[in-house]
Amino acid sequence: MPTTVKAVGAKAENSPIEPLEIQRRDVLPEDVRVGIEYSGICHSDIHTVRGDWGDMPYPVVPGHEIIGRVLEVGDKVTRHKVGDLVGVGVIVKSCGECENCLDGDDHFCQGPTGPLLTFGEADPYTPGSFTQGGYSREIVTTEKFVYRIPENLDKAAAAPLLCAGITVYSPLKHWGAGPGKTVGVVGIGGLGHMAVKFAHALGAHTVAMTSSPEKVALGKSLGADEVLVTSDKEAMREAREKFDIIISTLPGDHDMNPYLDLLGRGGTYVVVGAVSNMTHPVFLPRLMKRHRSIAGSQIGSTRETQEMLDFCGEHNITADIELINADYINEAYDRVVAGDVQFRFVIDASTI
Repeated sequence: MPTTVKAVGAKAENSPIEPLEIQRRDVLPEDVRVGIEYSGICHSDIHTVRGDWGDMPYPVVPGHEIIGRVLEVGDKVTRHKVGDLVGVGVIVKSCGECENCLDGDDHFCQGPTGPLLTFGEADPYTPGSFTQGGYSREIVTTEKFVYRIPENLDKAAAAPLLCAGITVYSPLKHWGAGPGKTVGVVGIGGLGHMAVKFAHALGAHTVAMTSSPEKVALGKSLGADEVLVTSDKEAMREAREKFDIIISTLPGDHDMNPYLDLLGRGGTYVVVGAVSNMTHPVFLPRLMKRHRSIAGSQIGSTRETQEMLDFCGEHNITADIELINADYINEAYDRVVAGDVQFRFVIDASTI
């Protein structure tokens, strides 16, 4: 029989986060049941429950930055055992048969329904129901999408690695961040602070970019070799053509042209933060005369996610967080929207 577990979620669009009870499926042969200890708050949780991204099947329990211990495993599970520290991220299933899945890019699954998101999508395991996320006490997930978490990491601070971490680690690796490369990170927020930490640990000359002069010390404290104040026109002129990769964590519509000028020959401006349409025209000669590129990236594959977590264990990298109880989530949402968090909220799931 399915298990009833405590959770918090939204019962309708724009309704507050409040206590709920949800059903978790029986553990199938390839499943892992996880007792959730910590769950990060991602801005996409807020967009989803507030209806910013279209209709949702309410009630919905958000959360895809999940850390906990294995409570039970199915008969065919080989990667995990009871008691292991594990994580669950943005997706919980892919078809496993399409070209992208077979190439190891399961987060780009081209199956009939694409990759199955951790919350808010039709649940193929329980017809008529929908996936529910990590703002809960337990979750049941196919073992392929359950990740080993290094025991040396702070558990609460490791939760945002499952979304914020992999979202910036994947493009840094894909575009070759490392020794001999100069990497810029635009925006020192939830995504950006992780990108600075990763780029520095990968051995790249790392430059944090912010429009706020008061964030210079903050950028350097995260591991940036330099901090470029983008509102300083002279500093921007001096930085032209110095960058191999720029990771843009800016969350919305913005003018890319000033950043394209910073790219050297063959440089790439990678968008990971903005998820809506851009309205500022790109001055094409900026791209053409230096073989520059504009690219995009979205989370990462299961292989990359485990690689990222192992890398974090080796370098003791976690997110900077504010740990909260479940009864503070609504206030935390308002603070995220206002930009008043340094850098991620994480829920203590024992308070649910």
